[in-house]
Amino acid sequence: MRSTQQFSITLPNELADLVRSKVASGEYATDSEVVRDGLRTLATRDRVIEMWLSNQVAPAYDALKADPSRTVTAGDVRAALAAKRKLRE
Repeated sequence: MRSTQQFSITLPNELADLVRSKVASGEYATDSEVVRDGLRTLATRDRVIEMWLSNQVAPAYDALKADPSRTVTAGDVRAALAAKRKLRE
């Protein structure tokens, strides 16, 4: 069984030019290598975002939901920033 699959894709001119320039510069040997590296980068980004959501965002949300008194309104943030700005003047 093959460990690869062939795809036919259509890219906007801007992205096609980027792929060609990466190959022409010698950074990559083939168009496929450029696309594979881009997909690996996308998969890594997705994993990092998922970890951030589960390790930081969800616990912060749960903490605020458990104790709503910890929340700060947008108006409070604006007032605090305005006060800091005023102190610098």
